[in-house]
Amino acid sequence: MLKRDLSLFQATAINMIDMVGIGPFVTTSLVAATMGSAPMALLAWSVGLLICLVDATIWSELGARMPQAGGSYVFLRESYGEDRWGRLMSFLFVWQTSFQAPLVVASASLGFMKYAAFLSGPLDPILSRCCSALLVVMVTFLLYRRIADVGRISVMLWVCLMSTFLLIIISGFVFGDVSQAFAARSTTASLDVSLWTALGVASIPTMYSFLGYYNVCHLGAEVRDPVKTIPRSMYLSILGIGLLYLSYQLAVFGVLPANEVATSDFVVSLFVERLYGHSVANIVTVMLLIVAASSLFSLMLGYSRIPYAAARDGNFFRPFGRLHATEHFPHIALLVLAGIGIVFSLTLTLSDAIKSIITMRVFTQFIAQAVGLLLLRRRVGSEQMPWRMWLYPLPALCAIAAWLWLFSGASATQQQVGLAAPIVGTAVFLLIAHNRQSWPFGMSSNGSVERGAS
Repeated sequence: MLKRDLSLFQATAINMIDMVGIGPFVTTSLVAATMGSAPMALLAWSVGLLICLVDATIWSELGARMPQAGGSYVFLRESYGEDRWGRLMSFLFVWQTSFQAPLVVASASLGFMKYAAFLSGPLDPILSRCCSALLVVMVTFLLYRRIADVGRISVMLWVCLMSTFLLIIISGFVFGDVSQAFAARSTTASLDVSLWTALGVASIPTMYSFLGYYNVCHLGAEVRDPVKTIPRSMYLSILGIGLLYLSYQLAVFGVLPANEVATSDFVVSLFVERLYGHSVANIVTVMLLIVAASSLFSLMLGYSRIPYAAARDGNFFRPFGRLHATEHFPHIALLVLAGIGIVFSLTLTLSDAIKSIITMRVFTQFIAQAVGLLLLRRRVGSEQMPWRMWLYPLPALCAIAAWLWLFSGASATQQQVGLAAPIVGTAVFLLIAHNRQSWPFGMSSNGSVERGAS
């Protein structure tokens, strides 16, 4: 049985290192290129922060009521009804996670190698991929231990994360001119798109950088006092990282002009090199790579609990439900996740890995959870929710609208992938259900004959 060893500070640390990673350091240039100026780039980062705060109300309600291993898997199963639609919705989540989670692992490891090239110079593509795969192996080794040890490691990595950000922010505010981040005029008009459209496109990479604020929900069965700890750790994480991101953007634009930021592959390294020289830039790049590895550590920790929860539920392959004999963590799920991530690291480009990460999750996770919360509240009543959002149901409806808006900003190919994942997953679910004669083909999950199942 999983042990509740994670404190509020440890849970917040795990969330924050999962949120940061390599994300803001590789997406800063993408956002600047899309928005055309520092003020508009800051607006896109602020929009990402706002969406996270709204969406966290959904995660908080569901996480406080269902503090179990698996996060979204458990939320969808229980919200839609365990014997019928909940089986389909939770299966679809695990189905997309089996592809999306290794893609996130691959994007983190490939992004790590992109910045590592600042230190080594251009690497042979095969060597670079092998190094990214080796990084996944090393992180898996660190995770191969009990959750209390993982919590202590997370705090140490969190200290490294904060040190890196504070160095960048203080340097930019002291030696740069932060006012120029507000003085530049937007050039989005030259992109022949409306500000609203540009903002939707730019908000996708900002959300990619914020993702992970809910990681504590995947570890719900290992959190102390989950009713209080889960919501608090999420909001502390979002507000803390949001403040860091906005301060980081101000610092960068206070030293580098927007057009230079938009075209740089190594924004942070270039920033430090401009202020302190190449040697110091190398040191900071090493710190940044440690932060990126920290994020990989955190996301693999959270994702490994999802197939574990599904397997324990009888809704996924049985070996994934096994715990390590002495360290008591889901080691089979961790090893499989790492293995698929290694394959993706060896075969995909960074662009291929990240382009569909958000669109694959919009319908089967984020919107599905918001709708599920509405159904759950209607079924059990608000008094059965240990933590309740303000102004219900407005935040849930706003979250649904925000995710649809972000989906509309993706390319046609990304949208097709996002729509294809649940369609193919539903077909697979129906094939399995027909073979087992389970819902919707006549038998419920407890073995009784169902009548009128649709």
